[in-house]
Amino acid sequence: MTYESQIEFIEEQIIATLKEGEAGAKIVDFYRKYGMSKAIYYNWKTEYTGLTVSELKKTLEDENHHLRQIVVDQALDIRALKDLLSIDF
Repeated sequence: MTYESQIEFIEEQIIATLKEGEAGAKIVDFYRKYGMSKAIYYNWKTEYTGLTVSELKKTLEDENHHLRQIVVDQALDIRALKDLLSIDF
């Protein structure tokens, strides 16, 4: 299982990657194989160790919903500012 760098990992891949890392894979080869940095691995390890795929999926869906809401709020702010700037005084 190899991954190109800068792609999104699906929940099953995150869990499988963490399990492989915990099984004692060589660290340098492990990071190269999955195209990830140490920071990504350790962030995942801190955040997702012990979760099942369904729990991880729920966590990621909640995070995604929160981020989408931020984008919607920003888009509304931008639209309101554009409307204000288009008014002739």
